[in-house]
Amino acid sequence: MLRIHFTDADLVRTRVASVPDPLWEICLSLHRLQSRHGRWAYADWHRTARTRMQAAQFTRTLRTLLLPLVPRAVYFPDFLTPPEGGAGLDSGLEAILAAPRSRVLREVGVLGRTSRTPSWAPRLAEPDMRKELVRALRAYHDMVIAPHSDRAQARIDAERSVRARTVLDHGADGVLQSLGPCLRWQRPVLHTVYPEDRDMHLGGRGVHLVPSYFCWGNPVAFADDSLDPVLIYSLSHEPHHTTLPGDLSSGAPLATLLGRTRAAVLRAAAHGATTGELARVAGVSASSASQHATTLRDNGLIVSNRHASSVLHTLTPLGAALLRGSTRAPG
Repeated sequence: MLRIHFTDADLVRTRVASVPDPLWEICLSLHRLQSRHGRWAYADWHRTARTRMQAAQFTRTLRTLLLPLVPRAVYFPDFLTPPEGGAGLDSGLEAILAAPRSRVLREVGVLGRTSRTPSWAPRLAEPDMRKELVRALRAYHDMVIAPHSDRAQARIDAERSVRARTVLDHGADGVLQSLGPCLRWQRPVLHTVYPEDRDMHLGGRGVHLVPSYFCWGNPVAFADDSLDPVLIYSLSHEPHHTTLPGDLSSGAPLATLLGRTRAAVLRAAAHGATTGELARVAGVSASSASQHATTLRDNGLIVSNRHASSVLHTLTPLGAALLRGSTRAPG
């Protein structure tokens, strides 16, 4: 059990990430390759990732370099997921290269005490070995993470829409009460299932909540309490379409493809909207808006979740791709 202790100052400073953190997604996707838990949610990704790595002859690098550093166990080194990763892959990889030698050796030592560490791991303190690791991380990201970035971003956009409304309705307490089945808020402590028994005292620093596409089950935090607190937690996963149905991939204006009213409903869902808000934007009755939302949901373009007494509609990755495609269409 992990117990995260909040003060009032911590509640004020708690925030939710707006984009996926590429290095956390790399590490947690490596966990997905080592476990069958939740495989149904990642079936398409798992299949294409394996195919791409085999075609690029990357499997040996995966097995001998990456997986040993990120075992599905109690610990993997914190320097692999620096805060700079929130600003993008390049910034995160630069931070890995710049990690102090003493820190790398210390964290590799912790890994050795909790898992079977390869004999070469201490050499990560040397610049050349770290450069080799960074090249492998970039290649892995380009092959198996980047192709799914739109899907991950759409899920985070939907997550932030829900959290923003929760803050307005119930404050920070409401956000912490609704992060998922693995987390339980009993003010002033957030309890979560964890591989070890541990207390984390935020001490006024707040916590950066990072929704992750590849996190499954219990959340993940830095092992080093001196680092700025981060809590990586799992996004909900919905069955999804992988291609645009019918002629929706044509790039034609939305009104031509869907009809003017349904196109307005889809656009309204881009930032999250209740059924009543869909109706007001589209200029139709609530029952009509609900019918249009049902059609869009049945075709995999939106997802609907109950939020308090309302239903909140947000885009799926497919709906987001259609909206972007129609925006780029001539005229």
